[in-house]
This record gives sequence, structure tokens and C-alpha cells, in this order.
Amino acid sequence: QKEGGTQLKLIIEFADGGHALFKPMRFPREQQTLKNHFYFTDFERHNAEIAAFHLDRLLGFRRAVPIVGRNLNMTRELYALAQGDLLKTFFISPDGNLCFHGKCSYYCDTAHAICGNPDMLEGSFAIFLPGKEAAPRKVWRHPWRRSYHKRRKAQWEVDDDYCELVKEVHPYNEGRRLLDIMDMSILDFLMGNMDRHHYETFKMFGNNSSPIHLDHGRGFGKPYHDEISILAPLYQCCLIRHSTLSTLLRFHTGPQHLSEAMRASMSVDPINPILWEPHMVALDRRLNIILQIVRECVEKAQDPLHVIINDFH
Repeated sequence: QKEGGTQLKLIIEFADGGHALFKPMRFPREQQTLKNHFYFTDFERHNAEIAAFHLDRLLGFRRAVPIVGRNLNMTRELYALAQGDLLKTFFISPDGNLCFHGKCSYYCDTAHAICGNPDMLEGSFAIFLPGKEAAPRKVWRHPWRRSYHKRRKAQWEVDDDYCELVKEVHPYNEGRRLLDIMDMSILDFLMGNMDRHHYETFKMFGNNSSPIHLDHGRGFGKPYHDEISILAPLYQCCLIRHSTLSTLLRFHTGPQHLSEAMRASMSVDPINPILWEPHMVALDRRLNIILQIVRECVEKAQDPLHVIINDFH
């Protein structure tokens, strides 16, 4: 079991010595985020991780680690190999299914166990990044991080001029990083992911490195709700890469809309369909919202080139 984190994840070792991070399926595709759950207590969804990889690639970012779905035989591939405290959490449910819950901060107990059918379990496999000895990474606090508190708000939620403060702080005062944050907010908004508190970069590339897009398990939970606050970096700074805008416009005008491109891309995954259909509809709807915000920014600006920045990914 992988240590740290709020929910259960397993490290899978292959015969050739390779490793993958496994997030198990908890519930069906059509189950939505519980209305009374905060973003920081939401369940993680294995299929959201898979869909995020495809979305990141289609947007041209290519900053998410490759992730694929797979079905595991829990008896042969988990229970037979588990050890110590993890092994002790396996049990047979009243319905005759093999279950386990591991140990973690949230939802690692008998009432929130991961269960097979009867011992087949679906999940996502994410490729391991190079070890921190070979490729050290730096962890950055996201400037538009939420408060992660039931009552308290973050500064950006109460200060419309917050972006001006961010622009004065390293590394957002020069180089590519602020535009990278715009890209990240667009990716998160399309998924409905509110859980972006930190991000990582490879140290060896300095501040010329793009962020690594990780941890999207809390995306794709509310297909009928568009959380506009996720786009706060975009509408407070009124900045977007020319290449990002061009990609969004291409999906807007067609001939292939974003939902169609996602459907085609995810069709090759072993556990396809990855997303419930209402989430596909939400992708196209949210893309239109992003373009409307950019349009409003351009209309307010003295020069469109102050909003649309000709910069490479």
C-alpha cells in the first residue's frame, strides 16, 4: 500500500521490475459527488484519473502521467501477495465478495471497503514517475489553493484583484509559470476538479519546466454543475496562451467537438466506457463557458494581445 494521501492506493510491482500506482473502483460511473460533501472529503474516482490523462493530451498539454484502466483478480493479484497490515484488512462480505480497505486518512474502514465482483476489481494504473533521486521534484503551493476549511475562504475568493498580487511573486512574475496555471485551471474546470492544492515541477529544468498534472481523482463528479470558481486564475488575470485558445476554438467549431474527441481517445482503454455520458455533455458546455470568459476579457482589454499571449507550451 502506498503511504500518505487521504484515500487508498496500492503500488503494483510487475515481473520486469516496473511499478504502477493502482486506484481501485469504489462505485459505478453514474454515481455523483454527494451534495453534502466538501471537495476535500469527496471520494476519489479511478475513471477520473483515466479521463484526465486523455483530456490533458487532447488539450495539447501532455503534462499528465499515462494512466490506463485494468481489471484485477483480487485473489491472485492482491490477496495472495498482500502482507502485514494490508493483508489483515481483507474479508468476505455478506454478499460473498472479496473486500479490503487498507489504511488511510479517509474511507479506509469496513463500512467503506473496496469489494470485488466476486473477486474481480476494476481500477486505474498510473505509470510511476522517475524516483526523486534520479529526477528530484519541487512541490509548489498553488496560488489559487482553496482553504480546505468548512467555513473559511481563501484570499482569492474575497479579493478580485488577487492576480495582481500573484504577478509580483516568484515564479509568477516572469517566464511561463503563470500561463501554466491558466492551463491548469482550464483542465480542472473541464473536469470539475476543485482539489488542486499543490503542484510539482522537475528541479533539473528550473522554472522553465511545466507543472506535472497529477491527482485528478476528484474530477468528473458533478456533471450537472459547473464550478466557475475553478476558473478564478483565468477570469482574475485575463490571460490565456494563444495555443491553448486555438485548441479550444478548434474543438468549439468542429468538425470534432471535445466530447467526440474524448470518446474516440478513451475507446481504446480496456475498461471503456470511462465516463458516464452526462460528463461528456458537460465537457462541451464547459468549453463554451471558458470561451465566453476569454471573450469578456478581450472586450475589457485595451489590446487583445494583453489577454492572448503568444507563448509555447
